[in-house]
Amino acid sequence: MSRILLLEDDPELGAQICGQLREAGYEVVWWRSGRTLAPEDAAAVQLVILDLMLPGTHGMDILRELRDSRAEVPVLVLSARNHTHDKVQALRLGADDYMTKPYWPEELLERVRARIRRPMLERPGVLSFGPLRLDLAARALSRDGAAIALTRTELDILIALAQRPGEAVTRRWLVEHVLDPEREGTERTLDAHVSRLRKKLGDACTIETVWAIGYRLRAEVSA
Repeated sequence: MSRILLLEDDPELGAQICGQLREAGYEVVWWRSGRTLAPEDAAAVQLVILDLMLPGTHGMDILRELRDSRAEVPVLVLSARNHTHDKVQALRLGADDYMTKPYWPEELLERVRARIRRPMLERPGVLSFGPLRLDLAARALSRDGAAIALTRTELDILIALAQRPGEAVTRRWLVEHVLDPEREGTERTLDAHVSRLRKKLGDACTIETVWAIGYRLRAEVSA
């Protein structure tokens, strides 16, 4: 049985989430305030569901300290904060997924299953696929040593796909987590970004369209 650590201060919502997860067959440990996860805490669970606005230690600080300790347990942020800045900051700090409240229980369970079934790759400084080298810390892409200029959005799309090689990433997820909904948050705009990204990558790697779902990076990715 997979064990999940839930950090949620709302008693009604926390009880609801615990009930849904337990009914689905998971063991749940519920913390009602924010505090740093010790190494043994992170090692004892297969997933962390993290609210951001917690009494005690803020969720972003918990996430930062968790990744600074090199703990690789997947983290799913579940927060009422829906601004793009918060989503981007959480993902850059090492969150594996970000959902906003209110949420659909069915979607939460599917995302939980996906994260436990297929945790994110270890977070190396560099991902390599084909002739491409993607430096995550420097946010830089190169081919055979020559830099490839990408826009912020193009780079974020490529990172999202490269961290899930061979997996279909939905348009909805990419719109919510990569695009700025206040300026460019539509699937049509996403398709335009992907089209430009494909042209810049050329034959170096293939971004496939998965009909009615989204996109997939067809490449062997290594750290």
